[in-house]
Amino acid sequence: MIGTADYRHLPQLPAVEHNTADLAQALRDATVLGLPAVRCHVVQDPTTVPELLDPVYELGEKAEDTLLVYYCGHGLRDSDSTDLYLALTGSREGAGYTATGYQHLRAALRASPARRKIVIIDCCFSGRATRTLGATGDLAAQAVVDGAYVLTASPRDHAALAPEGERHTAFTGELLHLLRNGVRDAPETLDPETLFRELQSRLVAKNRPRPQRSQENDVGTQPLVRNRARASLTAAAGPVVDVEVQTAMMATGLRLARMLRSLGRYRDALPVLRMILQARVPELEGDSVDVHLELAELLIETGQDTEAIETLESAFQLTHKRFGPEALTVCRRLAELLQSAGNHRQACDVLRHALDKLVDDGRRH
Repeated sequence: MIGTADYRHLPQLPAVEHNTADLAQALRDATVLGLPAVRCHVVQDPTTVPELLDPVYELGEKAEDTLLVYYCGHGLRDSDSTDLYLALTGSREGAGYTATGYQHLRAALRASPARRKIVIIDCCFSGRATRTLGATGDLAAQAVVDGAYVLTASPRDHAALAPEGERHTAFTGELLHLLRNGVRDAPETLDPETLFRELQSRLVAKNRPRPQRSQENDVGTQPLVRNRARASLTAAAGPVVDVEVQTAMMATGLRLARMLRSLGRYRDALPVLRMILQARVPELEGDSVDVHLELAELLIETGQDTEAIETLESAFQLTHKRFGPEALTVCRRLAELLQSAGNHRQACDVLRHALDKLVDDGRRH
């Protein structure tokens, strides 16, 4: 997310700062995209070309599936060329060399191995920049990147709009509305083309600049975000990520919690483990037994025996589906806690279950 709101020689665009912050927050929302914070980088008010482009190259190298780049600020034209320039804080109108040439951003996008690239440009033009834009074809066509979907805020002969008194620019404000509220009568996931059609309809109805788009290889038809208009009010939503990623996240969280516990930072470790278990990924229920055990031990160490028993009981239910060494540990620790709490009958039932499982396993082998 790249935004230039503060300028020394051009009109100020206070809405841009809200655009980048709110769009990043929307994309991190698990009910929209669930983008991890470490994968969502905000560049605010870049003063140099490297400051704007380096993050694109760095994150682009790591991207495998999708690379999304958003820019909002002034879009400029040089006095002697038809190229598009993305304004920096010190840029001057008619002096493209004081800004970032779009061709350099396009090169950064092409360098990424990502299978899909999405470019969103919300440029505000004024004065001569608006007039020269009309002589050279629409912005989306000039901004095209091979294998990419490019969405722009306005056609060639109009300025993008930043309405005074509104929190966001016209274009990004409508985009945020769609991400936050979804689209009725659309599938459970929204692709860029659906977003474009809805954006165009809403903006034209308000007599605001008409957005443009350009795409390669039909990438605009591939799902991008969840449709919140179709979200169930009762079902818990989670990040749109593969089970392999969920597994890695669980393992990483468990390692972090154990490190924090070894440092005596119990208060920091507890929410990490609780968060992992709240994700409730059905395919990973068996793998979460270790997390239950770690959380139970932490709760015992901090004197929270009641919650520890509840945690071990949840893990005990999982052992009905999968029985192994960790299941024996669950049974033993749960029986000890139940006995300490005076629940001797329940403790015996847990141990009887463990013995029955061991006998069954012995017969099978």
